[in-house]
Amino acid sequence: MASTAPPRPRARPAHTQGPTHCAYTPDGTKLVTVGSNNTIRLYKTGFDGEPINIDDCQEQNLSVDASNEFFVVGSEDGTVSLYSIPNATFDKFLLRCSLPIRDVALSPDSKWCAVASDELTVKLVQTEDNSKIRHLKEHNKPTKHLAFDTKGSTITLACTDGIVYVYSLTSDEPELIRKVDGIIGALETESELSSGVAWHPDGRAFAVPTPTRDIQVVSKNDWEKQRAFAHGHNGDITALAWSPNGAILASAGKDKKILLWETKTQGVIARLDYANVMDISWHPTDNLVSFTNSDGEVYIHPDFVPEQFVSLLRLGKQPAPFIHDPLAEISANIRRPEPPKVIGRPRRDSAGSYDSLMDGPLPEDADFVDDDDGAGYVINRNGKRMLDDIDVFGEPLSKRSHIEPEYHEAFQPGSTPWRGNRKYLCLNLIGFVWTVDQDGHNTVTVEFYDHEFHRDFHFTDTFLYDKACLTENGTLFSCPPKYDTPATIFYRPHETWTNRADWRTQLPKGEAVLAMSLSDSFVTVTTTANYVRIYTLFGIPYRVYRPKSTPMVTCASWRDYVMTIGNGPVGADGYTRLLYTIENAKRDEICQNEDTVALPEGATLKSVFFSDNGDPCIYDSTGTLLTLLHWRQPSRASWVPLLDTKLLPRLASGRKTETYFPIAVADNKFHCIILKGGDQYPYFPRPLLSEFDFSVPLTSEPPKPKPNPDAMDDGTPEEEDDGESETRKLEQQYLLKGIAAAQLRDLVEATSGGHAQRSSLARLELEIDKTLLQFLAIECREGEDRGMRALELVELMRDRTGRMVEAAGKVAERYGRSILGEKIREIGERRINVMDEDDF
Repeated sequence: MASTAPPRPRARPAHTQGPTHCAYTPDGTKLVTVGSNNTIRLYKTGFDGEPINIDDCQEQNLSVDASNEFFVVGSEDGTVSLYSIPNATFDKFLLRCSLPIRDVALSPDSKWCAVASDELTVKLVQTEDNSKIRHLKEHNKPTKHLAFDTKGSTITLACTDGIVYVYSLTSDEPELIRKVDGIIGALETESELSSGVAWHPDGRAFAVPTPTRDIQVVSKNDWEKQRAFAHGHNGDITALAWSPNGAILASAGKDKKILLWETKTQGVIARLDYANVMDISWHPTDNLVSFTNSDGEVYIHPDFVPEQFVSLLRLGKQPAPFIHDPLAEISANIRRPEPPKVIGRPRRDSAGSYDSLMDGPLPEDADFVDDDDGAGYVINRNGKRMLDDIDVFGEPLSKRSHIEPEYHEAFQPGSTPWRGNRKYLCLNLIGFVWTVDQDGHNTVTVEFYDHEFHRDFHFTDTFLYDKACLTENGTLFSCPPKYDTPATIFYRPHETWTNRADWRTQLPKGEAVLAMSLSDSFVTVTTTANYVRIYTLFGIPYRVYRPKSTPMVTCASWRDYVMTIGNGPVGADGYTRLLYTIENAKRDEICQNEDTVALPEGATLKSVFFSDNGDPCIYDSTGTLLTLLHWRQPSRASWVPLLDTKLLPRLASGRKTETYFPIAVADNKFHCIILKGGDQYPYFPRPLLSEFDFSVPLTSEPPKPKPNPDAMDDGTPEEEDDGESETRKLEQQYLLKGIAAAQLRDLVEATSGGHAQRSSLARLELEIDKTLLQFLAIECREGEDRGMRALELVELMRDRTGRMVEAAGKVAERYGRSILGEKIREIGERRINVMDEDDF
């Protein structure tokens, strides 16, 4: 409930009637006000007398911003002036524009001044050297308001077309990175209403007024709507400003009210009656706010926040009001081991130290030894040897860096983080699960691609599920612990031959789910207590154990096989190595025990899953898809690349920039969602799935040269290009079929495969030999000097009956390679002899 208003301060007639603006210096010692007349006033904080007047200035000043040493003022005549605060005098013209200035803003370090005018271009001027100017010109509309973020790496423009344009300033040339549409209204630059951006002090979000008289918070991470300060004003909003710690938001409106909102609850805590307010400025440290109105008046309001809410200003920096705060998400990084407490020896001046008791070294001993060779045995005035704090490399010990381990964060494969009030819980080839935050409960929707087998469904979620898995048998959900309610796991089968048997189980208090997986046989859950919990599909606890590599990162499963990944030992670069374990839960057999996940330096794991054939696959931050060979045989597993998305032909021109969100590996293809515009995760509406053929990274795909119409059409260049292209194609086929054959052979040997599997393996090996035969034909066509390479291709053939070697000899004879033909026949005879010896 809103509190009673504090005592009302007197209005100070600082300027003539018209737009009036104010700004505190960062140290809070001065308040600068500008208005319609040609006088600028400097009010000293804590002094109630007359302000300092600067008369040497322009008229119709429309904006102001201040640093500790100077302040800048934008005027209607198109000039931006810089004034010295210590001298209270005009210093220089910073910039001249042909149209009126509407807003100015200093960067956090005060080195740059951003200038918005009725021109279509926003200019960034260096305050020390105004000849250095950067231009922001991709918005194509006049800018009414602008604001730097707290780090100065981003600037936001509120333009007259009702769009917030976001520019990145990290490079020499500013780059437009986002257009935030549908939030602010389209206002003319002369309008008294505000569409200005107010960055929250934590730098992760900003607030803007909306046409519905609310204040909307937008996150910097994904530029989506977060919490809103709603149902407070009965008139359009004219000004807003955060308190220095971000705990309170002040806003003014046409309803002749100033409202104070609590950031955490988005509720009004005070209502003050002030009309026509145009600008609000908080003092950096005190409970003091100044604001100006369109009548030329300035109010300096001590005890602005009511007494019962002053404690909010004494808090540390508060978080921006997110619907789902990313900092509150469960992460392996928040569970770092605490460094051991080291009890140091007493300092010299501390009680009980030797030097304090003995009053230091004797004065007559100060020059007892002359350190003429710099060996470091002279005692300095603090009673210490001078070179004690230097290591063997000549560096001071205090400057030596201490490595703090960097853990890989836990993640749920196939899910996305919250973006606004929506989140994908699961994305795969079966369907997708997504949830919407409805303030107090969620709405979960499960949709399938194949509606002939399953029907879509949705339900009201009071447990607030944040993870899900989807298979053809059922859907698995989990929710985090909250207050006294422990984490819960919920399984919902699609159909059973009895009544559908949903089951729900709770984890011990304080234990949360990090990642989980669902197969045809088991439910696997990894938790913050470093446990792996395995359940049957009907909720029977099957196994609980603590893995060796912790903290846990993620897991995946397929039939009876369970794959868990955790953080291992720290490498030389300070990052932990990821270790994986694969076991057959039903037979209690370990296939791979604490083996390394093959990631390049600095890369992170993006997803892990089993292919449709049951082979483990990973996708990393470099855009590479890898699969695991020989994983059923202990200590033989190796990671093999199937696709490097950076080398896709669609990216060869360099004009297209996109990334890929992995979904699955099926039918010998990589299924994914294409992400554009710098996005890292898919969003709504649900994008279509794309698929790419495997391509082992052998060489970069060069862009195809455009044909020259003036060149003679003799066919030679095209023939060479065709030959090279065919060679690459056959190289890819040979490698990919070899990988597929190795995986199928491992499956046959591990399961004593039946006739169908053995027949498939024989056909696959025959296709490998046919590929080599086509390769041989190209080598024979190239010339006699490729004979050794051609002979090596024959030796790689897997057929032991002699038929493929005989076919290779015929290919050599067809191209007139008689010597090669003789060598091939010798290989065939050796193989037949070996087979005869084996039969004998």
